[in-house]
Amino acid sequence: MFRRAFWFTTGAAAGVWATNKVHQKLRKLQPDSLAAQAADKAVETGHRLRQFALDVRTGMADREEQLHDALGLSSPADVPELPAPRRAVLETPYRTTRTTGPNGLTGPTGKEDH
Repeated sequence: MFRRAFWFTTGAAAGVWATNKVHQKLRKLQPDSLAAQAADKAVETGHRLRQFALDVRTGMADREEQLHDALGLSSPADVPELPAPRRAVLETPYRTTRTTGPNGLTGPTGKEDH
C-alpha cells in the first residue's frame, strides 16, 4: 500500500513539475514576452558597447602617455614659449632699379642685368 502511494505521489509531483515547465516555456514564447526579451538584450548590448568604448578610450590615453614618455615629448604645459620673431635690419627698406626721368616718367636705369 505504501509502495503504491509513494509511486502515485511521485508521478503526480513529476506531472505537476512537467506541466509547470511547459507552461513557463509557452509563456516565454508569447509575442509580448519575446518583445520584452529582445528589448532587454538590446539594452544589455548597448551597455556592453558603451563599456567597450570607455575601455578603448582609456587604453588610447594610456598608450599615448607611454608613447610621449618613450619619445621624450613633454606635456603641453611644460613646453617653453617660442622666442619673439627677429627682424632683419636693412639700410634701406627696399631697392629699386627704376628712376624718375626729366619728364616725370619712370624707366630703367641702364644698370640692370639682363
